[in-house]
Amino acid sequence: MFETEDTFRHQGMRKGLVSLLREKKIASEEVLDAIGKIPRHMFFDSVFHHNFAYEDLAFPIGAGQTISQPSTVAFQSTLLEIQKGNKILEIGTGSGYQTAVLLELGAKVHSIERQRELFATTKNVLQRLGYRANLYFGDGFEGKDSFAPFDKIIVTCGAPFIPPKLLDQLANDGKMVIPVGEGKTQIMKLISKDSNGDIYEESFGNFSFVPMLNDKQY
Repeated sequence: MFETEDTFRHQGMRKGLVSLLREKKIASEEVLDAIGKIPRHMFFDSVFHHNFAYEDLAFPIGAGQTISQPSTVAFQSTLLEIQKGNKILEIGTGSGYQTAVLLELGAKVHSIERQRELFATTKNVLQRLGYRANLYFGDGFEGKDSFAPFDKIIVTCGAPFIPPKLLDQLANDGKMVIPVGEGKTQIMKLISKDSNGDIYEESFGNFSFVPMLNDKQY
């Protein structure tokens, strides 16, 4: 059952979450401001999870997927250095929470989800909350060539490798954040493409994501 009210209690807990993220060295005030506006408790259909929505924790959201912990969402968003008007490709819509953060930062978002049930549920949640993104049911490894190139690309699941089609769809002077690895943990990678199309890669420690899988699930 999705929560429909954003009470003073929820707003107070959000302020507490923002303070916690600031203590964890999330330096982007724009990202912190975005997280402070989004009612994360409204992205859960479990009453149990409503009470913990503003803890820095990940939770299952069905279809074998999770909603990432806020510090991970904030970290990936900060690495992207999002500017208003950026066209962003998100691989793994999931609960829609990361999508909402990107939208609050002023981005134009194209987001792909491979789980049909989750795609339908999240589409309704985002619409109910007034967030407008271009949502697609499809295979994240394929990206969305018809709308490329993208200024930024964010992958919110553990990729076994960096998909070549995503690199091709990244604009010159663009950035992609992607957790890469086939085990239980992945290494967060920041991929940068310069004005000549040359690729540079940086690593930012270990994280744990659900795996990125090929093909659509019906």
